[in-house]
Amino acid sequence: MPAKSRLLFVAYASGDSARYAETMQAAMRPLGIGVATAPADAAVHGEVARADAVFVGGGNTFRLLRTLHALELIAPIRARVLDGLPYLGASAGSNVACPTIGTTNDMPIVEVPTLSALGLISFQINPHYVEPDPGSTHMGETRDERIAEFIEENDRPVLGLREGSWLRVSDGTATLGGATRGRVFEHERAPYDVEPGADLSRLL
Repeated sequence: MPAKSRLLFVAYASGDSARYAETMQAAMRPLGIGVATAPADAAVHGEVARADAVFVGGGNTFRLLRTLHALELIAPIRARVLDGLPYLGASAGSNVACPTIGTTNDMPIVEVPTLSALGLISFQINPHYVEPDPGSTHMGETRDERIAEFIEENDRPVLGLREGSWLRVSDGTATLGGATRGRVFEHERAPYDVEPGADLSRLL
């Protein structure tokens, strides 16, 4: 983003949005980027219209999606992003960029009217992905098993993003960035890893 840009920071996933916003403002200040914190009321529609970019922060994905629906922000954010507005999402913010939040790791601490989200991409992301530990004594499901269950019910690819990796989508191209591999899960295909720099555009 160029200096003096106006970044709209959406902190609805956090239990302490004010403190989260202060952290973001401090991080952006040396870059000359002004940060406007998205208010949790109807005034946010004006902020979306004026923004040069939007950053949706992490926290609980269900809390985030509930607020996006309550404020009727799904359609206006999606429209602006499809029209070229840069969208950045961390953790829960990456979950809501997907068609649904069905591959979040979070507990449903609040009710949501629907799992449908922004649909900025046509596949799912599982942030903070960790592969199964063969030496673990944990008796519950692994992340791989949970994603496999999702794919049993939804014929939609899932990209597992390990810590230190990100996905860049621009002009119809999707590229894995960062220093760690991603893992792709697809219907009726064994999961497979992709290296940093991999072109994942076919998943779009």
